[in-house]
Amino acid sequence: MSYELLAIVQEAATNPEAGFSIGAGLGIAGAVIGAGLGIGPIGASMAQGIARQPEAAAQIQTAAIIVAALIEGAALFGLVLVLLG
Repeated sequence: MSYELLAIVQEAATNPEAGFSIGAGLGIAGAVIGAGLGIGPIGASMAQGIARQPEAAAQIQTAAIIVAALIEGAALFGLVLVLLG
């Protein structure tokens, strides 16, 4: 495993395109992890809020979907920036 990683790092040092690919992969991973960390607590809070006030489920769900969509939009924007960079 460590020899494979060393070979990848050596290839990235000599080939600029390989370095770009590694950087793009890390950037995409960061955007996806960030979106997951942002959306996870929204789902937990939504479930907790609906459990406490079932009569407000529609309003809570609508607000949670809007916030999750905004986070996904930011993540997609980050992915586009990584791929264009």
